[in-house]
Amino acid sequence: MAQSVGIKDVARVAGVSVGTVSNVINRPDTVAAETRARVLSAIDRLGYVRSESARQLRAGRSRIMGLLVLDMGNPFFVDVARGAERAARAAGLGVMVCNSAQNASEEADYLSLFAEQRVRGVLLTPADATGRNIEAFRRHGIPFVLVDRVAEGTTECSVSVDDVAGGALAVRHLVDAGHRSFAYVSGPPGLNQVRDRRTGALNALAEAGIGPQALRELPTERLDVAAGRDAGARLLGLADRPTAVFCANDLLALGVLQAMYAAGVGVPDDLAIVGYDDIEFAAAAAVPLTSVRQPAVTMGALAAELLLEETETGAAPHEHRRVVLRPELVVRRSSLSAR
Repeated sequence: MAQSVGIKDVARVAGVSVGTVSNVINRPDTVAAETRARVLSAIDRLGYVRSESARQLRAGRSRIMGLLVLDMGNPFFVDVARGAERAARAAGLGVMVCNSAQNASEEADYLSLFAEQRVRGVLLTPADATGRNIEAFRRHGIPFVLVDRVAEGTTECSVSVDDVAGGALAVRHLVDAGHRSFAYVSGPPGLNQVRDRRTGALNALAEAGIGPQALRELPTERLDVAAGRDAGARLLGLADRPTAVFCANDLLALGVLQAMYAAGVGVPDDLAIVGYDDIEFAAAAAVPLTSVRQPAVTMGALAAELLLEETETGAAPHEHRRVVLRPELVVRRSSLSAR
């Protein structure tokens, strides 16, 4: 196995001290032209590449921020990552993207990795509903910003969408379309987003004078298409099947749509469907999907900017902020039945 070339090897070949090599790399103007040329020649011949991570650790300033999301298989989080990367690159930083897969244990492992790597800071969508992972990570003194989650009971920054308002938008639209019986395909009950969207749905029913019993909840273990298909199968098995379904995200909604199509149930005539996130696939579905749009790219960019502001050396004292963005209903054919 070939050994890596170090700064001592460059110094030996160039016939100079390690300090001189360091000056050529970091402060070339302080080194005589002839000596500088000899060192650069040695670097070229040996193929030396400086250890940026080691330099950063010595300086105590990493050029990497961590991003830990719930599910990189969900295009919503891909867009969040895209926004965060855009803001980080503008500041000369890179982003280490990791996926907790909605698993608290994996989340803890990745947070430990970020601490070991001494990243500049972390953008985090928590998977652990107990908050224990965040408490453990906080002890490392590494700044973090919560993404797609309100920082309740903490002093950290957060960037989120008003999911209560989003749930209300979805169900108010279905009520206005004439529906009076509903299902909520909700995902894991431990996620705040899932609970908030349900709260918004119930608020919209209350506004219309419809009792909470009109909303049948179908929880799922995950927020993906397969879980949506399973929920769709359960929906088909109900004797008093609702006429409209609101799903906690678009992947669940697409799975429900697939289950209805396979069973010959018409969408939207037999069942209206509304999703959440407005991912790219929502508009491209066989029946274009009505969805509550979240500004995912903006969310990621704002979170990264807050983290950069907090970690900027020499800046004024940082003031933690909670940024709450407004959702928007995008109406398409999946909910446009005439009732």
